[in-house]
Amino acid sequence: MGKEKAGFLTAKGVANRIKAKGLQKLRWYCQMCNKQCRDENGFKCHCMSESHQRQMEMFSENSTQFMDEFSREFEEGMMEIIKRKARSQRQNANQLYRDYIADKQHFHMNATIWETLTDFVMYLGRKGMAEVDETEKGWFVTWIDRDPETLARNEARAKRERSELDEEERHQRDIERQVKAAKRSGEDETAEATELMRSSADEKIKLAGIGSALAAGGKAKLVLPSTTFGEEASEGGGSSRDGGGGSSSGKKPMSGIEALMLEEKQRKERTEAKAAAEAAAAAEAVEAKAGGRQPNWLAEDIVVKVMNKRLNGGAYYKQKGVVEQVAGSYTAHVRMSASGDLIKLDQDDLETVIPAAGGRVLIVNGRGRGERGTLADLDESRFCVNVELASGRVLEGIEYEDVCKLAKH
Repeated sequence: MGKEKAGFLTAKGVANRIKAKGLQKLRWYCQMCNKQCRDENGFKCHCMSESHQRQMEMFSENSTQFMDEFSREFEEGMMEIIKRKARSQRQNANQLYRDYIADKQHFHMNATIWETLTDFVMYLGRKGMAEVDETEKGWFVTWIDRDPETLARNEARAKRERSELDEEERHQRDIERQVKAAKRSGEDETAEATELMRSSADEKIKLAGIGSALAAGGKAKLVLPSTTFGEEASEGGGSSRDGGGGSSSGKKPMSGIEALMLEEKQRKERTEAKAAAEAAAAAEAVEAKAGGRQPNWLAEDIVVKVMNKRLNGGAYYKQKGVVEQVAGSYTAHVRMSASGDLIKLDQDDLETVIPAAGGRVLIVNGRGRGERGTLADLDESRFCVNVELASGRVLEGIEYEDVCKLAKH
């Protein structure tokens, strides 16, 4: 005779409902039947039941479809948790998984294509769905926002920062042009300094019109006798300042006012040079700010290398091709150089190609993103390159993965 079924309000019935409410052991759960057993004996009885046998027959006929469906449901549930809790800062993957399985109706990992949580986290990193990193405390996950509106806002912000950078560069070039022009004009107007000498000891220096000039609120003019500068020198005679020799330059000596003007001009030149240096530093700061790294780096007309070993049995592994079209942000149509095949690949299956010195390159990420130029030289010790842009400016210390060879047309 079977056991008597416990009533709804009896102590045994309440205890059974409490046990069924919480999480049970994963190894006693049947995903096909959505049945959770409490112990090993119960799970064994369930596996021998007719309903379970029918479900397993359906699974054996098309196991791939069921596994893919369970994996998709599990991935969607986990990504929803990651989107909510790891949106602004990274979170421990194990804690996120515990939050996911808190829902009793969740899809269990033993029914998916991933054997462990580490495999699932590494899968998210390979697909670019999240940023993952391993620490002493385990794996950490950060959600990558790929919402079209967010990407549009980021692009508009980057475009605005690039326009501000262009204005700073134009302003810097104007300042440099003015500084060079001021230096050239200063060199042309530099007068030769001479020694003031009198022809006789009794001769006095006269201040012409000092009284009237001061009365009128003007400046007094210092006038020396004509013999001081020697009209004879202008007529080919000896001059007292050069010991009787002819004047080689024939330039008028510089007065006190002219000396003050020259000093003021030099001071302005120093100020302008300092302002130019500050403008250059500000431009570099804006450039560094605008050069934030983005998760995607694909662009058209660049040469890439295929790193997928399983594609077509490895026929394309480490083969080079040219990106003809970028579909979305993370997928590209690549024309293979050797075979001429056009294949569609994910960004994770590709890597950049570095040309020899003097080759044409495109900066695909980081500082100077989108700029074209020429590879100046490589710094193998630091794993970076120097790129000379079309404007003549040189960007130094760009990482290998941020530069890619341009295809020849």
